[in-house]
Amino acid sequence: MACDDKYEMVCGIETHVEMATKTKIFCACSTEFGAEQNTHVCPVCLGLPGVLPVLNREAVNIAIKAGLALNCQVASFSKFDRKNYYYPDLPKNYQTSQYDLPIAAHGWVEITTAEGPKKIGVTRAHMEEDAGKLVHSGETITSSAWSDVDYNRAGVPLLEIVSEPDMRSADEALAYLTALVRILDYAGVSDCKMEQGSVRFDVNMSLRPHGSGELGVRTETKNLNSLSAVRRCLEYEARRQAEVLDGGGRVVQETRTWDEGRGVTVALRVKEEAHDYRYFPEPDLMPLKISPAWIEAMRRSLPELPDAKRERLIKLGLSPYDAGVIVAAKELARYFDEALQCGPDVKMLANWLTSELYGLLNAQGGSLADCRVRPPQLAALVKLIKQGTISGKTGKAVLETMFSTGRDPETIVREEGLGQISDTAALAAAVDEVLARNPKSAEDYRGGKEQALGFLVGQVMRATQGRANPALVNQLLKEKLG
Repeated sequence: MACDDKYEMVCGIETHVEMATKTKIFCACSTEFGAEQNTHVCPVCLGLPGVLPVLNREAVNIAIKAGLALNCQVASFSKFDRKNYYYPDLPKNYQTSQYDLPIAAHGWVEITTAEGPKKIGVTRAHMEEDAGKLVHSGETITSSAWSDVDYNRAGVPLLEIVSEPDMRSADEALAYLTALVRILDYAGVSDCKMEQGSVRFDVNMSLRPHGSGELGVRTETKNLNSLSAVRRCLEYEARRQAEVLDGGGRVVQETRTWDEGRGVTVALRVKEEAHDYRYFPEPDLMPLKISPAWIEAMRRSLPELPDAKRERLIKLGLSPYDAGVIVAAKELARYFDEALQCGPDVKMLANWLTSELYGLLNAQGGSLADCRVRPPQLAALVKLIKQGTISGKTGKAVLETMFSTGRDPETIVREEGLGQISDTAALAAAVDEVLARNPKSAEDYRGGKEQALGFLVGQVMRATQGRANPALVNQLLKEKLG
């Protein structure tokens, strides 16, 4: 039986975000990705005897900004705790984290569903240090004969963002994560490179009968590093749990891992509870006191966030769809805003950016960061088209030249003689010549066949190599055809 037929999904997600600092949270080791294994380590992040941690202030700044961006209450007093457990990638045999007094709590992220807007609660956001990384000999931990341990990641500052169990489908979970990652990216909290492990997800999911108010037994699937993996994991786990319940069994509360190759979750261990970690206050770090002035300074440093940017673009005249497309990627939104400062028509700019320029980028496999067409140049091209200096068709040819050479549109139009012909006398001669060559089409139009006019316009455009002003051509043809 399908999950949707009988059961309702209840989902909450823990998102682990590597904060965008240059050094680790308690030492001066680099956080740069991709270095040779075990080269960005020191006695502090390796947990050697006699060392003391020193809190990275920039990590606190970023955590405050993240809390504000997620509509959380930022705590004036918080502290670090020791979370005790053994795993090979944890050199100290405990993780310095925050337990009962996190830096931020009680926030929300708004998503759009088929039923309308919905707020997904953010229970808490707390700081902690990342663990190291196991490098498996096989594709997954369950299929590996051995694993190396790389401690370069140990001590990288993490922000763990815990949602409420407010999501009722894989679609809602994906909408929440998409919105969450976009906010974190805009706010500068993280580079959000999932392929490098900068953002990882632990998915908690249970089923309950439709209409029930009680929560079912949940499983936690750890360390998913893509949105597609989250969707596939939720869909598989929903089917698996439904089969267990329909067969008269009981779902076991446990920690599972996602096998990407097989498309299944695999049991790892019985799920731990908070008391299993034996939390106690970190004795080597003072409690953290955050003043209202500090919070306000971080609030002022926040850039325009996605929802606010989208509303601004709609007020400027874009459709909600076009505004959403532009805001979906920070790189695209930044490019659009820079071009917009040069004063082009906002709707035309959006169309030429998202349709024409992005079409060229997709065909070449490039990105806006590497694009030779800079924002002021695209704005200048849109202005030329809006002013009637060149036609839209000619604009596409000019854009292709700009894309391959980086030259300014005005230079291309001038040097290649591409300016649109708007001189009435010059166009009248071309119109007369086309009518003389196509008497039947002229008579067809006079006889009521409107499509014949389109044919004649096309002939004039061809005769002028696409440089004729289409509106003026239409006007002249109608005048001459009576």
